[in-house]
Amino acid sequence: MPTKFFDRLSNDLTQLLEDPIDYNVSIEVGEAPNNQIFKIHSYVLQSRCPYFKKKFNETPFNDDHVKVLTMSDISVKALNIIIKYIYGGIISLEKLENSFIFDLLITSSELELDELVEHLQTFLVNNNAPWLRLNFARVYQTSYQIKNFKIIQDFCNDIIAKHPNTIFESDKFHTLPEDALISIITRDDLQLDESKVWEYVIQWGKSKNPTLPTNLTEWTSDNFITLKKTLKQCLPHVRYFSFSHEDVLDKIFPYQHILDPKLFLDINTKLMAPDRTISSTILPPRKILTKTLPTRNTRFLLSSHIVTDEHALEISSWIDKKEIPYTDSNPYKFELIVKGSRDGFDIKTIYEICHKVSNTVIILKVEGTGEILGGYNPLEWNKVNSVWKVTQDSFIFSLKTVNQKYSILSRVKNFKFGIGYFPCYSSWFSFGNSLILRDNLKTSKECYCRDNLSNSSYEKPIRSAEFLSSIHNPPSSDKSTFNVEEYEIFKVSKRK
Repeated sequence: MPTKFFDRLSNDLTQLLEDPIDYNVSIEVGEAPNNQIFKIHSYVLQSRCPYFKKKFNETPFNDDHVKVLTMSDISVKALNIIIKYIYGGIISLEKLENSFIFDLLITSSELELDELVEHLQTFLVNNNAPWLRLNFARVYQTSYQIKNFKIIQDFCNDIIAKHPNTIFESDKFHTLPEDALISIITRDDLQLDESKVWEYVIQWGKSKNPTLPTNLTEWTSDNFITLKKTLKQCLPHVRYFSFSHEDVLDKIFPYQHILDPKLFLDINTKLMAPDRTISSTILPPRKILTKTLPTRNTRFLLSSHIVTDEHALEISSWIDKKEIPYTDSNPYKFELIVKGSRDGFDIKTIYEICHKVSNTVIILKVEGTGEILGGYNPLEWNKVNSVWKVTQDSFIFSLKTVNQKYSILSRVKNFKFGIGYFPCYSSWFSFGNSLILRDNLKTSKECYCRDNLSNSSYEKPIRSAEFLSSIHNPPSSDKSTFNVEEYEIFKVSKRK
C-alpha cells in the first residue's frame, strides 16, 4: 500500500497561495474600496474546479501573460474560503454563521465543487438542523432550484413526511416544483390520509391552470384534459386502492376524467369485488404512525407569526430550568391571548386583557432590526395598582434569528424588582429595569432595554451594547428606544 503525505502536500500548496510565485490568473472580487484581488495559478484551479477550467479556456491572457477575471456575484469572504479549500483541501466552519454557510453552499454548487457541496450539506444537517428548520421555506425552495442538494432535500422531505402541513398548508405550496411534489407523494411514510394527498395534488394542478373554472360543474372535457396533462407525472404516485368507499365517491369520482378509464374501472372493481384480479398496479398503503405527531406548521401550533415551534421548545426549557433543552415534544401549551395587530398596541390594552392572568410569555418583534425580544412573567397581571412584585422565576430573552446566531437568556437576580406593574403611571410594564415597555408599543418609540448596571434586576442585557440605554426613561429620539412591529402574549400551561 502506498504511503500518502497529504498533510505536507496541503501545507506546501497553501504556502504557494500565500506567496503566489509565477501566478497567471488575477480574480477581482467586490467593489472598491472593499474589493480584493486574488493572485492564483490556473493549473491548480483547473485541476480542482470544473467551473474555473471552463472560465480559463474562455479568457485570453493579457499583455502581462495573466488571465484577468471579475466575479461580482460572490463575496470576498466566500471566495477566500473556497480558494483556500481548492489549494489546501482544508475548510473550517465552526466560527461561521449558518446563513453564510448556506450561501457558501450555493456558491460551491455554482462552482461545481461537488465534494465541498456534499460536505457543507452534511455539516448543516448534522450540526445546525434547528437553523434549517427555522428557515425551512427558503432552504427547501433552494434545494430544488440548485442541483446536487440531495442531502438537504432528504432532510426537508423527512420533516415534511412527518409534518405534512409544513409545506401543504404553507403559502409556498402552489409554487412547489413538480419534482419536489413528486418526491413527497412517493414516500411510504408520508403522514397523510390518501384522500388528502389526492386533494393536495388536485389543488396544485389547478394552481398551475388559473383559468380553469372555479365551479366543477362548469368544466368541459378540455378542462379535464388540461388538468390531466398538468398532473401526468404526479397521478401514478397516488395510492388509489387505499381510498375508502366514501372518498372514492366524494373525491375521485368528480375527477374521474383525468384518470385512465381502466384505472378508474379497477378502483371500482376492488371496492365491489375485493378478491377479483385487476391489471392496475396496486401501490402499498402508506405507513401511518399510530402516535399522532405535532404539526411542524408553527401557525397551527402557536398561532404565531413571530416565533417557531423551536423557539417555543427553547422557552419551555427555560421555564423548567432545563440545562438540556427540549427538542421534540413540548410539555407546555401556548395559548395566544393578546396580539398587537388584532387587539391594539397600547399597554393599557394589555393590562385590560391580561388582568389576573399568570404564567405568560410576551414576544416582541422589534421594528427595523428584526430582533425578537421577550420575557416570561409567572405572576398575575395587575391593572389596578402600580407596584413592584417579587419573583424568582421570571426571565427575559432575545431569540435566535437569521441575523442572530444564538438566543440570549437572562434570569432575574434581584427578586424584589422582578416584575413592575405601572398601569397608572404613564402606562408601562417592566422586567426590572432591564426591559421596559411603555405607552403605545407601535408608535410612541418609548420601549427600551437598560445596560447591565450593578443594580440590574436581571443577569445580563438581551440587546447588543449599541442599543442599550445608560439612563432611565430615555427620550424617544435615543438610539436605544424602539417601536414594536408586532407583539404576542401567550398563556403558558402544562399539557394534560
